[in-house]
Amino acid sequence: MKTVVATAYKSADIQSVLNRIHTEGDIEYQGRNTVKSITVADTKWNIKIFKIPHIINKLAYRFFRKSKAQRSFEYAHILLEKGFNTPTPIAYSERRSALFLLDSYYITEHLDYQLSFRTLKNNPQYPDRSNILQQFTEFTYKLQMSGIHFIDHSPGNTLIVKQNDQSYQFYLVDLNRMNFGSLSYRACIENFTRLSLTDEMIKIIALKYAELCGKDGQAVYADMLNACHTYTAKRAKSTAWKKKLKALFNLSSG
Repeated sequence: MKTVVATAYKSADIQSVLNRIHTEGDIEYQGRNTVKSITVADTKWNIKIFKIPHIINKLAYRFFRKSKAQRSFEYAHILLEKGFNTPTPIAYSERRSALFLLDSYYITEHLDYQLSFRTLKNNPQYPDRSNILQQFTEFTYKLQMSGIHFIDHSPGNTLIVKQNDQSYQFYLVDLNRMNFGSLSYRACIENFTRLSLTDEMIKIIALKYAELCGKDGQAVYADMLNACHTYTAKRAKSTAWKKKLKALFNLSSG
């Protein structure tokens, strides 16, 4: 088993957690991947257990590409070095065979947070919502101007911590898909499309973004509105095709 540990932590503690994570701990998230929390001494750690990949990716992650766990660990360090928040990375671990990547894990310190970006989407009456959206826009702009393209910029992947002075800190999670380098204006605008924004949210974000990048507010609003609507339409079309194909295969197998 390959395990890489951040310098502030003990390998023995990491191994202890990996030995018991499938039988102990609390489930924090259950989906394509699983996130569990477990207590280590007086602290709480989160362990992301990645879904075992299909056979092609098992081979690719073994020899040709970094695993999602490794990328998450390395990208977390890049974010922190550039001044952006993410739960503190502790370690990543991979279990391999001669030919394939089997299991992989990414371990961080647990983060107590008040809300995720999804809360702002689902609750239009959330207190101080407009201010949070504007601060989130500034956070995203700084991220982009630092040459960080967070591809999975989706509602559940930004956790928000409220400070005492009505400011907010934003923590990125689900880090395994990032690109680094200069982003065009179009790429920056399209970076907001996965957030499932309502038109009202788009207006708040677009006007703040225009202020930050020195462009006309209505022009940025139009660009962002068009980008978000186009992405939503393409996603709906893709989902419909997948449903048709699934129904066709089910019919054929019957």
